[in-house]
Amino acid sequence: MPRLSILTLSLLPWIPVVLCWVTTVDEVSVLEGGSITVPCRYDPKYANHVKYWCSGSMREFCTSLARTDETSSTNPSKDKVSIFDDPAQEMFTVTMNNLKETQSGWYLCGVELGNGWKADDVAYTKVKVIHGVSVVNSMVSGEEGSSVTVQCLYSERFRESEKKWCRSGGWSSCLSTGSEGSYEDTSVAISDDRTGTFTVTLKKLQMRDAGWYLCSAGQQQVAVQVQVRPRASTTTEPVTSPPTPSQSAVYLPPPKPITKESWNSHRYMLESIAVCSSLLLLVGLAVLARKLWILHKEDSELRHFKEMKERFPDNPSGMSDLQHVPIAFHNKATMDVRAY
Repeated sequence: MPRLSILTLSLLPWIPVVLCWVTTVDEVSVLEGGSITVPCRYDPKYANHVKYWCSGSMREFCTSLARTDETSSTNPSKDKVSIFDDPAQEMFTVTMNNLKETQSGWYLCGVELGNGWKADDVAYTKVKVIHGVSVVNSMVSGEEGSSVTVQCLYSERFRESEKKWCRSGGWSSCLSTGSEGSYEDTSVAISDDRTGTFTVTLKKLQMRDAGWYLCSAGQQQVAVQVQVRPRASTTTEPVTSPPTPSQSAVYLPPPKPITKESWNSHRYMLESIAVCSSLLLLVGLAVLARKLWILHKEDSELRHFKEMKERFPDNPSGMSDLQHVPIAFHNKATMDVRAY
């Protein structure tokens, strides 16, 4: 019993971890080259404690990246890692800029308790730095005759890649920024800032412009839906009839990305169907062959019986005697009959 009491007392320093005195988000995803801001909330009793941000999945082997008791920069937006504590909100925030894919992993928000007998209170979060393309808004809408803007984000490795804006359904509709990083005509303007964002502006919207489009950089793409509302009527007369289809916004299902993977998935499906069909055909042929073999055996036995009958065509007594002839079935499967 004394040992149990000692064990219980030794676990007391870890109870705050279970009670979650420090909390944060479970997971954060960001495009390579982008920035993230992670909020870390804490109990009011920790208002005057030092807060820190470190990299690692174990508190004991965590690499410190920022602390509130260290001198902070006057321009956190340019620092690789910065930390800011707001006791009034009972929260401190951490900002990481220009992230690389190699920086993906576990991080933790920590409150230093300054007591060797008591573990710091921490909360873990997973940071995923990915490469690809995304959009600020996956759906934009505007009134007929107005303009809408789509912001397409891309990771650092696509900084020098050609950017495209395509209507869903085929690459023939794609408009490219080219080597100059821009494109413009009477209805569309595309501008690439070469820092992680290219902007698409659809000018003088018409009802036929409604639908799904694709932001593309390199081999990556993401879908955007454009909705167009009919121009508001300038008269005050009540509407007596429902709007025609040409007067309402068009809603279409999201497109499937135009990639080789989509064709490969169909090819694999067809190959699977072909293999299954071949197996079923082979099984069917095997069953048919067995039935034919059994019929052949039965015909052989029937011919053997007819031959015996022909040997005694006019001798009923002989046939009568044959009824008492012992018959041995040497092979039950083949039903070979031999008379002695």
